[in-house]
Amino acid sequence: MSQDKITGMDLMRSLPGVFKRLPAIAKGYYYYSVKDASKPLALGTLVEKNAEKHRDRPAVLFEDRSITWGEFNAWSNRIAAYFLAQGLSKGDSIAVFLENRPEILAVVTGAAKIGVACAMLNSSQRGKVLEHSINLIKPKMIVVGEELVPAFDDIKAGVQFDHPTPHLFLADTNTLNAFGDAPTGYANMAQQVSTFNSNNPELSDPPRTGDTAIYLFTSGTTGLPKAAPGSHTKFVKAYGGFGMMALSMTPDDVFYCTLPLYHGTGLVVCWSAALAGGSAFALRRKFSASAFWDDVRRYDATAFGYIGELCRYLLNHPPSDQDRNHRLTKMLGNGLRPSIWNEFKDRFGIETVSELYASSEGNIGFSNFFNLDNTVGLSTAPYKLVKFHDGTRDPIRNEKGTLEEAEKGQPGLLIGENTKKWTFEGYTQKEATEKSLIRDAFKKGDSWFNTGDVLKSIGCGHLQFVDRMGDTFRWKGENVSTNEVENIIDGSGMVEEAIVYGVEIPKTNGKAGMVTLVPDKSSFDINKLLDYMRANLPAYAVPVFVRVTDAIEKTGTFKYRKVDIQKAGYALNRSDEAIYAWLPKTERYTLLTPELVADIDGGQFSF
Repeated sequence: MSQDKITGMDLMRSLPGVFKRLPAIAKGYYYYSVKDASKPLALGTLVEKNAEKHRDRPAVLFEDRSITWGEFNAWSNRIAAYFLAQGLSKGDSIAVFLENRPEILAVVTGAAKIGVACAMLNSSQRGKVLEHSINLIKPKMIVVGEELVPAFDDIKAGVQFDHPTPHLFLADTNTLNAFGDAPTGYANMAQQVSTFNSNNPELSDPPRTGDTAIYLFTSGTTGLPKAAPGSHTKFVKAYGGFGMMALSMTPDDVFYCTLPLYHGTGLVVCWSAALAGGSAFALRRKFSASAFWDDVRRYDATAFGYIGELCRYLLNHPPSDQDRNHRLTKMLGNGLRPSIWNEFKDRFGIETVSELYASSEGNIGFSNFFNLDNTVGLSTAPYKLVKFHDGTRDPIRNEKGTLEEAEKGQPGLLIGENTKKWTFEGYTQKEATEKSLIRDAFKKGDSWFNTGDVLKSIGCGHLQFVDRMGDTFRWKGENVSTNEVENIIDGSGMVEEAIVYGVEIPKTNGKAGMVTLVPDKSSFDINKLLDYMRANLPAYAVPVFVRVTDAIEKTGTFKYRKVDIQKAGYALNRSDEAIYAWLPKTERYTLLTPELVADIDGGQFSF
C-alpha cells in the first residue's frame, strides 16, 4: 500500500483482524454512539463498574506501587465524600495542579462522582500564564502537589477562590498512608480524606453524561490559554471507541502512559481505553526514552499511549537485541509520521497502531479503526476539507460567499459540522467559542468548527494529517500559541517588536518556536530575555531560535509578512541580522554560525 493511498483491497486485507474484534466492536459501539446526555452514565460509574467486576485486579501502577480497582474506587469515594463535606456540589469546579501520579486520577474520579469538574492545569505553566488559566475557571478550590507548591506560591496572590480554605496540599510520598506536612496556608488533603467513608456516593441528582467532567486548557489559535469544557460524554465515547472498538482491551492488558494527564490524549483517550478493558494503567511522571522499554518490561505492558515525537525519540536510540523483548503490541495516540510508521512497527514488533485525530475542544475525531498504515483513520462525524488561505487557518469564500471543498487528494482545512449529536462544546469564553466557528459556510444558518488543521483524503474515507495552520504550532507534543509567546515577550520591556512562528528542524517532529524581534537597544540582553521567558512560559513554548533585526517588513495594511519570515527559518541569509539558538542541554542562547547551522540541519543536536 502506498503511504498516500488506501484502496478497497487494503480494507479487505484488514477484515480478518476486524472479525476477531467483532464482540468488542459491538459492545464498544453502544458507548461510542451514546446520544442521551441525561443518562446517569459518567466517569464515576465506569470506575465503579470495574471495582465490581475486577475488584482485586490492578487498576493503577506507579513506580513500586500497585492499586487494585477496589482500592482505587474506595479512595476516590473518600475524596468525593471529602469534597461534599467541604461544601462542593454538582456544577462546581476545582483546579488540579499535579504531575503524573495516581493522586491525579483519584482526585478527578472523586470529583466526577459528585458532579464537580476538574480544571487540569498544565504542570509546565508558570507565572502569568498559570495565573490566567486558573482565573479563567474561577474554581472553588485548588489541589496542589508538593512538587508544584513553589510554582503556585509565585502567583497565589493573583488568584481568587470562592472558599474559606481553598488551598489543598498533596504530599509527594507515593504511599496512601504517608501524608507529609502541609505548608502554611494549605490544608493537608490526604490526611483529611483518610477519615471519610469509602462507600459509593448516594446522590439524589447524580452526574449525567452531558455534564462537564473536566476543563482542558488549549492554546487555541490566538492569545493566552483557553479553557475547553469536556463532558463525561468524551470519556464514554473514548471508552467505547478506543478501548473496545479499536484496541479490544481486556483485564490482562496493561496500558503504559507517559503522556501528561493534563492533556486530553493522556487523561481522556488513554485512561478511558484502560477503563474499558478493566486494564491496569501504568504511569510514569515524565517520558524517558532511555527508561521506556525497561518500564514496559517491568509493568509487562501490552499497550502504550504516544505522540509522534515520543516515537521518534525511541527510534533515535541505538537498536538493541532487547527491542522486541516485551509483550507490547498495541499503541494509541496521534502524530506518528508516515516517514517512520513502518520502521517503528517493524523494529519494536507493534501489531496495532490506533492512530487518532482529535482536539480537546473539538467536535470531531478520527480513529484508525481498520489498523491501516499512515492514516488517522475515518470518522462518523460530519466533516469537510475546504480550501484555505495559505499560511493561515482562514477558509476561502467564493463569489457566492460560501466555502469550497478541496480537490480530491489535495490538502484541505478540516471543519466539523456543529450538530446536536456532534456538538462543539467550545470554551469558557464566549468570544473565543464564536471565533472558532464558521457560520453560513455552505448554507444559511449552518455552523462548523474550524480545527485549524490541514489534512488530506487518501481513499476509502481515510485521512492523513498534513499540518497545523495559522497562529498555533506544535512542539514537544504541545500546542504553542504564537500570540501568547508574543505577549510575554512584549511584557519584558526589552523588545520593540516581536513576531513568533514555528520552523521545521530536520529529523524532528512538529515545529520549533522562533521569534524575529526588534530590540530596545537601551535594555536588550538576549540571555536576560531568555531568563524572563523561562520564568513566564512553559519550556516547550520558549523560542528555540531568535532572529535580531533592525526592522520587520510589513504589508501596505501593516500586517507582518509572516509567511516570508517563516520560510527563511534560521538560515543565515542576512549579514545585518544575528540569529541565536537555545541548544539542547544549555542555559544560554548561542550565536549561530554556518558550522552550527550545518550541525543542526544534520541532526547533531537532539532537540
